[in-house]
Amino acid sequence: MTSTAADATAGMSPRPEAQRRVLAALVSSQILSGAGLAAGVTVGALLAQDMLGSTDLAGLPSALFTAGSALAAVAVGRISQARGRRPGLAAGYLAGAVGSAGVIAAAVADSPVLLFIALFVYGAGTATNLQARYAGADLAAPAHRARAVSTVLVATTLGGVVGPNLAAPTGNLADHLGIPALAGPFLLAGVAYALAALVLAVRLRPDPLLLARSLDLQQPTEAKAANTREPGLIPGALTMILTQLVMVAIMTMTPVHMHDHGHGTAASGLVIAIHVGAMYLPSPLTGRLVDRHGSKAVAVASGVTLLAAGVTAAAAPGDSVALLALALALLGLGWNFGLVSGTAMTTNAVPLATRARTQGMVDVAIAIAGATGGLSSGIVVTVTGYPVLALTGGVLALAILPAIAVSASSR
Repeated sequence: MTSTAADATAGMSPRPEAQRRVLAALVSSQILSGAGLAAGVTVGALLAQDMLGSTDLAGLPSALFTAGSALAAVAVGRISQARGRRPGLAAGYLAGAVGSAGVIAAAVADSPVLLFIALFVYGAGTATNLQARYAGADLAAPAHRARAVSTVLVATTLGGVVGPNLAAPTGNLADHLGIPALAGPFLLAGVAYALAALVLAVRLRPDPLLLARSLDLQQPTEAKAANTREPGLIPGALTMILTQLVMVAIMTMTPVHMHDHGHGTAASGLVIAIHVGAMYLPSPLTGRLVDRHGSKAVAVASGVTLLAAGVTAAAAPGDSVALLALALALLGLGWNFGLVSGTAMTTNAVPLATRARTQGMVDVAIAIAGATGGLSSGIVVTVTGYPVLALTGGVLALAILPAIAVSASSR
C-alpha cells in the first residue's frame, strides 16, 4: 500500500499542508460571503415592499433567492466538476456580486422588474456559500471529513452576524451616495461577494477537488477496494432535504406567530438570532460527533432534535419568548446535525469522478425543499394554526429514521 493510501486509512489527510491552505482560503471567503448573504435576508422583503408600495409581493424576494440558488447550485456543481472547485465557487460568488449591483441599480431606477431579476441572480451567492462546505471535505481523510465540513460552515457565522448589524451604517452610506437607504446592505453584499471570489481565485491553490482526483488515480486497486464507499447518497440527501424543509417552515412563521401575540420586532429578532447561532455555532462539535460516532447516528439525533423543537414550539404559550427561543434553538441545532451528517454521508458515497455534479444536484433538492417549506408554511398556519405547523414539522423530521435504518441494514 502506498503512503498516501496508508495515511488515508490512518485518518490523516494525504496532503495535510494543502488541506490547511484550502481550509484557510475557504474560511476567509465564508466570513466575507456570510456578510453578503445576510443582506437579502435583512432588507430584501422591505425593499420590495417599499418599491411596490404593497406587502402582497414582499415575500417574493425570498422565493427568488431560492430559485436563483437552485439554478446556481447546478451551475457551480457543473463548473466544479469540469474545472475544479476554484473556478466553480469563484464564479458563483461573482454572480452574487453582479446580482447585488443589479439590486442597487434597480433601487436607483425604481424598477421592480429589474429588482426581481437581480434578486434571482443574487441568489447565486447563497448557493455558493453552501456548496463551499463540500470543498472543505475533498482533501480531508474520511475520519476527519465531517470536521472539515464543520470548519467551513462555522466560518459563515461571523459574517452572518456582522452583516445585519451593518444595515444602518450601509444605509447611511447609500443615502450619502444618492442611493435609496434600503439598498445600502447590497453595497456591502456586492463588495463582500466580489472579495470572496477574489480570495478563492487567488488563494484556493491547489484546487482541492482536482488534487483529490489526482491522488485517487495514484492509489492501487487494493487500496481503493479497502476504502469502499458507504451506500449513503439517498439517506444523506434525504436527511438534508427533510431538515431544510422542516427548519424553513417553522422558522418562517415564528416571527409572524410572535407578532400575532403582540411581540415586537426586537423579541422576534432575538429569537431568530438565537436560531441562526444554533444553526452554525455548534458545527465544530457536530463534526467531531460525526467523525467519532458516525454520520448515521448524528442524522438520527437530527430527527429527534427537530421533533423536540416542533413539540416545544407547539406547546409554547404565545406570550413566552423564552420557550419559543428554546424551540428555535433546538430547530437550528437539529438542522446543523442534519446538514453536517448528511453532507458527510453524501460525500462518502459519491466517487470523485462525479462528486461535484452530484453534490450540486443534491443542493438543488435542498433549495427546493426550503422553498416548499417557506411557501407552504403560511397556508398551513392560516388553515390550522402555528402549533399544528410546528408539530407536523417535528413529526415529519422523524422520516429520517427509517431512511437511516434501511441504509444501515443494506450494509
